[in-house]
Amino acid sequence: MNKPLRCELISWSRFAQLARELAYKIEAAGYRPDLIIAIARGGYAPARVLADYFGVMNVASIKVEHYTGPGKMKQARIRHPLPAHIEGRRVLIVDDVSDTGDTFEVAVPHIRARLPGAEIRSAVLLHKAACPVLPDFWARKVLKWRWIIYPWAVIEDLGNFLRAAPKPIKTVAAFDRLLRTRHHLKVPRRTLQDVLDLARQH
Repeated sequence: MNKPLRCELISWSRFAQLARELAYKIEAAGYRPDLIIAIARGGYAPARVLADYFGVMNVASIKVEHYTGPGKMKQARIRHPLPAHIEGRRVLIVDDVSDTGDTFEVAVPHIRARLPGAEIRSAVLLHKAACPVLPDFWARKVLKWRWIIYPWAVIEDLGNFLRAAPKPIKTVAAFDRLLRTRHHLKVPRRTLQDVLDLARQH
């Protein structure tokens, strides 16, 4: 993460707008899920909001993580599988963004094996055009690739940028300059201070 990386920071209000757009697109397609499965961790928030729109009480999650396997190649695998007691006929798998496509490539077969005969659809808030795997639903398409920072991951992502800075960052002003010049990000000063405070505690 030492190279400049273009990013986009999604606010809570922007997230709410994207979730609403996604819900209406799914509704317009005539798909009414009776089970929503979040891909942990990014899919938690959008899955819960979609469950609210559709009145779905049956919400579960699985975790897909990337690890280094034979030959040092990064591969996706199911870390926390779908609980055995979960049932659903019309299943919606939800993540925050489709980037490499690896997540859905391992998640869909896993869920299909657990729920044979179920009608399965996938949904994301933002679909990157470069992603080789096409989800069934998305709110918006990202045509020019950039790293998406959602509000539930802002401390984590900015903390990573802070640790990867070319030289130690001690002040909000210096942190602000780093994010603007290297990542095209404008972040509230209070958030920057939070990241710096938490970094000093670890």
